[in-house]
Amino acid sequence: MNGRIPLRPLARVLDARRRGENPDAIERENLRIRHEQMRDKARVRAEGRLLVLGLVFFCAFVVIGLRMGMLAQSQAEEPRAAASGASIIASRADIVDRHGRVLATNMETHSLYAHPHQMIEPVRAADELMKIFPDLDHERLVKDFTNPKRKFMWVKKKISPEQMQAVHDIGEPGLLFGPREMRLYPNGKLASHILGGASFGREGVASAEVIGTAGIERYFDEELRDPARGGAPLELSIDLSVQAASERVLSSGMKLMNAKGAASVLLDVHTGEILSMVSLPDFDPNDRPNPPVSGRPSDSPLFNHAVQGVYELGSTFKIFAAAQALELGLVKPDTVIDTSPPFKVSGFRIGEFEGHNYGKQTVEGIIIHSSNRGTGKIALAIGPERQQQFLKSLGFFEPTGVEISEAQSGRPLLPKRWTDLSTVTISYGHGLSASPLHLAAGYAAIANGGHKIQPTLIKQDGPHYGPRVLSERNAASARHMLRAVVTEGTASFGDVPGYHVGGKTGTADKPKENGGGYYKDKTITTFATMFPAEAPRYVLIVTLDEPVETSGSRPRRTAGWTSVPVGAEMIGRIAPLLGLRPDYDVPEEEEVTLVRN
Repeated sequence: MNGRIPLRPLARVLDARRRGENPDAIERENLRIRHEQMRDKARVRAEGRLLVLGLVFFCAFVVIGLRMGMLAQSQAEEPRAAASGASIIASRADIVDRHGRVLATNMETHSLYAHPHQMIEPVRAADELMKIFPDLDHERLVKDFTNPKRKFMWVKKKISPEQMQAVHDIGEPGLLFGPREMRLYPNGKLASHILGGASFGREGVASAEVIGTAGIERYFDEELRDPARGGAPLELSIDLSVQAASERVLSSGMKLMNAKGAASVLLDVHTGEILSMVSLPDFDPNDRPNPPVSGRPSDSPLFNHAVQGVYELGSTFKIFAAAQALELGLVKPDTVIDTSPPFKVSGFRIGEFEGHNYGKQTVEGIIIHSSNRGTGKIALAIGPERQQQFLKSLGFFEPTGVEISEAQSGRPLLPKRWTDLSTVTISYGHGLSASPLHLAAGYAAIANGGHKIQPTLIKQDGPHYGPRVLSERNAASARHMLRAVVTEGTASFGDVPGYHVGGKTGTADKPKENGGGYYKDKTITTFATMFPAEAPRYVLIVTLDEPVETSGSRPRRTAGWTSVPVGAEMIGRIAPLLGLRPDYDVPEEEEVTLVRN
């Protein structure tokens, strides 16, 4: 069937016997022929294999030659060894301030893990580790180290070089180290709410993925881990020196005014850049605490009061009503409005702070004296629909959109029904809750000549103006009113020698947590300011949570006594850092008395 010739064919054997020949010769002859055929086939097969092998070697030498030629033509470069575990490690770009000073960088460190089945003295190892890492659970260590089924366990995800050497000295072969990269914040708590923090994602014994958990780190997580950046750092708008000075002043002011929390925002009114943003209490991103599992989120140091905290910002809103009325042509700065009682809206009596009666006042006087009734009458002339449109154009209806992950939770709280009463109360900062950053963006529109701006934490290359919301003339009139508030009105403690400051105070009773009205002895105080007042470059917002000034005979909780002095101290400290030269008012020549020594 397979075509092979039999060694002893019957016909030939019979024929050989008839002729008297030996049939075995036939078998030997056929066997010889078969062996020759097999040898010929093997030779052909071997020659084919040698040909294929020769072609493979020829191609390999061609490829190697071409590669050597390419390397000879390329520029010499030091080779880099491939890191173990490169499949999950990604170098994270640095974060720097506007002047290139490092805010976040990477540091090579090690992890500590154990192979309990390789340990010689597990109990002694646990005892020695407790001396190096007192925060470990000794009972748990002993249990894991002596468990015959346990093959692997983490001991510490990050250890210092000193701790690594101390573990080395234990001399236990079952304690092993793995290289990894960790995120380092060299300035500690400075700008902690902006940076947020980072942690490990996917982990292996030889490497670990560093991912952002909050703030800028989380918002730009993919960009910071993108190899296409080529190691280029992320440049923020923050000025490290200004941020440090702001935190120091605000922390001191918070303690001096006995406040439980505080926030400040410094904004460039032309570019929208945030030069400093502070929230207190703060934390160290190198050792970021765990989120709270009980109580109010705002009590946690992780809570960003400048962005997440939405508050009724009180009389700081009054300038918006005045500016809109000027824009609509309803009033002029010298238009007189009667602020005398009574003034009722929808059956509710609108009063003044401590029952004041300011009588007939100009629009500018209403802002200077911070009259609720005067502002409410201006707001009624504007009307609910137009008021909503104006506040929406300033950004008070949406989160600020600033580049930190927590920004989306800072959504303003708006009234369910925007009635005439809502229009009046919102005009003096009650009934609408927004963050200090919202307020900074709103004041920036007045300061820069009437353009909306988008707050940003990323360094810009020049002015970035949005749509116009006020005319230049009416924005200038509003700025003049804010300057008068400092020189003549409720923010008299806000005047800074050498720097002309304009601003507005805001004191709002703090609402109760269960929604049942307001506390009588707890306030949120705000000082919204811009400087230099004649041609503002910066807006500063300072907010204190439950401040109490106790130097007098009775406790004082208004912004004029709490937030304003803190804001003035901050401006005096940071203005020189911003390159602003003091401009002292020089008396007229005839007022100068010449004295001969």
